[in-house]
Amino acid sequence: MIARSRQVALALTVVLAAGAACQAREHRPPATGHPAPSAARGLTLVASGDVLPHTSIIDRARFDAGGTGHDFRPMLSGIRSVVAPADVALCHMETVYGANGVYTGYPAFQSPPEIAAGLAATGYDGCSTASNHSLDAGAEGIRRTLDALDRAGVRHAGSARTEQEARTVTVLRAGQAQVAHLAYTYGTNVSPFPPDQSWSVNLIDETRIVADARAARTAGADIVVVSLHWGTEWQENPDGQQVALARSLTASRTGGRPDIDLILGTHAHVPQAYEKVNGTWVIYGMGDQIAGEMFNHDGARDPRGNQSTVGRFTFTPPARQGGRWEVTRAEFVPQLFDVDAGRVVNLNRALAQGAGLHAVRDRIRDVVLSRGAAQDGLVMGE
Repeated sequence: MIARSRQVALALTVVLAAGAACQAREHRPPATGHPAPSAARGLTLVASGDVLPHTSIIDRARFDAGGTGHDFRPMLSGIRSVVAPADVALCHMETVYGANGVYTGYPAFQSPPEIAAGLAATGYDGCSTASNHSLDAGAEGIRRTLDALDRAGVRHAGSARTEQEARTVTVLRAGQAQVAHLAYTYGTNVSPFPPDQSWSVNLIDETRIVADARAARTAGADIVVVSLHWGTEWQENPDGQQVALARSLTASRTGGRPDIDLILGTHAHVPQAYEKVNGTWVIYGMGDQIAGEMFNHDGARDPRGNQSTVGRFTFTPPARQGGRWEVTRAEFVPQLFDVDAGRVVNLNRALAQGAGLHAVRDRIRDVVLSRGAAQDGLVMGE
């Protein structure tokens, strides 16, 4: 992993909804000292959508590695200027990793583990790993995936190798702030949970999500981020379950302070709206950051499946002890995955260079703003 200035990791004792106490994993030394909130600086958090390596993506990474191994760094290089400067950067690793050269695409994914190093080199600090594909290779797939992310120095939330790990909150240090990352999925397709391992993947359950968020806050988290793998595939408008759950989760408060500070959605394969709900930003769906050529439920090639956004939120510390870290700037960056070149493209940067992608960028913008986010201050960034 490349050297970076931010500090990520810290040890906390956390009691999650499952009822056990344990310490958060750490892979970097925490910053020393913890000044009063008024003395702390703000932070910027970025988050991006589904990393979904189809067979064509695996082949491209092998080509980029010169035929030996797999190199995902060139594929992601176009978005590094957005990801790397952030204090905290989160991705969504939708698939599990294979081994010994056995790598597969849809429908049962097993991706090359080198993708973890590619994510780290791009600047990602952590990834959500709870998805409908989390059990495509059973417990071994989860173990291989989390082992590879650990080796790369990328934190993870949503799936686990042990029951103790499942009861451990993932906390990232960003300057003087402690950011808790929780992740859940609607299901695991037809893949059953391993025997006696119902804890291996977090399923969406409102009561549990709130309890986990409150436990993380009680243990010292300044900001609680929840990743949700949810929604209806190929539907740009959030479905009724997304809207209802977003309203309920953002309404949850303890002592007048919201229990959740940001919701990040994945799964739909297309960009969905951003919306401020009960004072909290919700991204219903960021779309696919990396995916092969996509076909919708009608079997038609659908370019929306290669379009996505990066959310970027600037948090400012509270003026008083125990107050909320407020989002003072909310942005989205439109992206495209160029399936021919095998590259993630920052659309605003591409347009500045003369690429004829205005219609794609404008369509993504219209979807993102379709629920009134512009009135609440959301702007398009670069």
